[in-house]
Amino acid sequence: MGIEFRGVTKQYPDGTVAVDDLSLTVEDGTITVFVGPSGCGKTTSLRMINRMVEPTSGAVLLDGKDVRESDPPVLRRGIGYVIQNAGLFPHRTVLDNVATVPLLSGWGKRKARDRAAELLTTVGLPEELGKRYPAQLSGGQQQRVGVARALAADSPVLLMDEPFSAVDPIVREGLQDELLRLQSRLGKTIVFVTHDIDEAVRLGDKVAVMRVGGKLAQYGTPAEVLRHPVDDFVASFVGRDRGYRGLSFVESDGVEVKDVATVALGETLAGAVGDWRLAVNADGHPRGWLAPETTVDGPLAEEDLVAGGSLYQRGTAVRGALDAALSSPSGLGVVVDDDGRVVGAVTARQILDVLESRA
Repeated sequence: MGIEFRGVTKQYPDGTVAVDDLSLTVEDGTITVFVGPSGCGKTTSLRMINRMVEPTSGAVLLDGKDVRESDPPVLRRGIGYVIQNAGLFPHRTVLDNVATVPLLSGWGKRKARDRAAELLTTVGLPEELGKRYPAQLSGGQQQRVGVARALAADSPVLLMDEPFSAVDPIVREGLQDELLRLQSRLGKTIVFVTHDIDEAVRLGDKVAVMRVGGKLAQYGTPAEVLRHPVDDFVASFVGRDRGYRGLSFVESDGVEVKDVATVALGETLAGAVGDWRLAVNADGHPRGWLAPETTVDGPLAEEDLVAGGSLYQRGTAVRGALDAALSSPSGLGVVVDDDGRVVGAVTARQILDVLESRA
């Protein structure tokens, strides 16, 4: 179900223009991210889709139909909506929070709760959390519940207003991964608002960069916006390191994965190892580095290790490989397979040589 903005303007009675003549099309089954500084109209644009804000002029079309032809409460019940801090009802259990929309749609209580329990599993939460209240959950768990509640509308359209901005960076990355996983399965039409260009290029099939005053500055794929900003504003907003971000769209073909010396946790050692070694657990997952100068007399334990930096999943974009190499204390970027098992390592020099050969 596609969404179209046709010359949409929102001007408030005091003369403030929040959105100025916005025209763009959000394609069916894709993620479009509105990104820009505070006051650029990205949230206002999002809220005009479900009529939480009414345009002053122009039209917003949902599946070819002007949203103003729909009764607002009915329209909103058919559109998933996720906000910052999840916006959960504190006096209701997690299960009842998720079941809210099905109940409003006339479902029986048992059927609505069964659907809610399914959705908790869908967003990666154990079913037993359904008995808890929002205050008993972590921030990341609350956001997952918010996503589950939005999915309960069973609508092809999902609106997400800075949903992950209130959690720490590690949790945020996990939530982004979860959203991409869900999208690969569900194929929703998603409009996502953020002020973070890294989040925008990671999640979006298309990115709409907006400037203060509600003007659309550029609309295109993340690669287009990073490589070919249309003006100084977009170039400044996406950052001076946009070339590095652009590596997110460069294939890693030609980067040779080399063997890496490993040592098993629990293995009995005597003295210093003399070189960097990657410690792995019984499943072959990396746990950290054993530094050359570290002396171990007995079984190798976690406390003997140095943190290992990021990991690169084989077959993904070259940016991840370069980041793994640069963040590693050994200078060796750890490469893992789809199950997280170590398959080898790469160096920054290898990656740069490949990039130079393509230039």
